[in-house]
Amino acid sequence: MPRPPRCRRICGIPKVDTFCPSGDRHAEPILLTLDEYEVIRLVDLELQTHEQCAAQMDISRSTVQEIYESARRKIAACLVHGKPLQITGGNYRVCGGQEAANCGRRCRNPKANTEKYNKHEGDSMMKIAVTYENGQIFQHFGHTGQFKIYETADGKVVHAEVVDTNGSGHGALAGFLTRQGVDTLICGGIGGGAQAALADAGIKLYGGVSGEADAAVNALLSGNLGYNPNVHCDHHDHAHGEAGHTCGDHGCGKHSCH
Repeated sequence: MPRPPRCRRICGIPKVDTFCPSGDRHAEPILLTLDEYEVIRLVDLELQTHEQCAAQMDISRSTVQEIYESARRKIAACLVHGKPLQITGGNYRVCGGQEAANCGRRCRNPKANTEKYNKHEGDSMMKIAVTYENGQIFQHFGHTGQFKIYETADGKVVHAEVVDTNGSGHGALAGFLTRQGVDTLICGGIGGGAQAALADAGIKLYGGVSGEADAAVNALLSGNLGYNPNVHCDHHDHAHGEAGHTCGDHGCGKHSCH
């Protein structure tokens, strides 16, 4: 499994997280992650150099450059195409304690001074997706027809809904989850290509999980979820359904493909 990107330190959660043009307010929004927002704030508003921004966010200069270019492209697309912009998700933690005193401004949220917000360690706000079928965790990520998406805050589920993938194949599912603002995925089997796509999107993976979807999410929030960090493909060329397929056709399962 690819190593997840390093968590980026940000000063706080934006007070306004959605911007809509005066035209079509129902268009699909472009999603700007909170680490992208922070780079734009530091470089374009506070006029920091990329080196200064990298030091403040606890990442490399090259990572700042990549985040900055991605953020600028998204903002340009919103302006040119008149699409809504939503700030959500990403791989970040909100600085606190001594970090807050040295980050260039005092974090106005007192809670941020005492807690580490790491969307990949189950703390504070998370948006968790589970491959879903009839209340259970669907075992083949690349062929899931639905996700159940849970919004959580302070270790509790505050909202949950089932969403259809609308026929998206495994190659497009990482993008689908990103558009939904998901930062954590629970699933059964999943292939290496899909794992890489999720890592690139900053989505934390808990694979090799079975059973009830609701129970798995509660276990994750309580720190008791059993999962397989080395989950990979396992079909041994056996057929699925009437048409049948092999491991070479998709990315799911739990053992090695040969």
